Amino acid sequence: MDTHRTQQTGAEERGTVERLVAAWLAETERYDRAAAGEARAGWERGSLSPRAAEELAIWVTARVTDTGFNEDEGRQVEAPVRITPADKDTVHGWLRAQGHRV
Repeated sequence: MDTHRTQQTGAEERGTVERLVAAWLAETERYDRAAAGEARAGWERGSLSPRAAEELAIWVTARVTDTGFNEDEGRQVEAPVRITPADKDTVHGWLRAQGHRV
């Protein structure tokens, strides 16, 4: 039973990473097509370059939309994709598992 739970968690983590990488690539493409093309090629091969990994880690940290503040303080940031602190941790953990420094 624990094995099934671990696999499900792995699939959920992969889904989070895929969702956020797609958003990151779309945003990057608007500002730097060459960097986005290089990162997309690496993603499709299953290996981001150190530069792309660093940029993804910075992007996901800067784009956390659920801040944990109360409503008066502005609980959520307007953004095209919802990113929780747990999502950020998932992406950072995935990058570390790929051998990147985060």
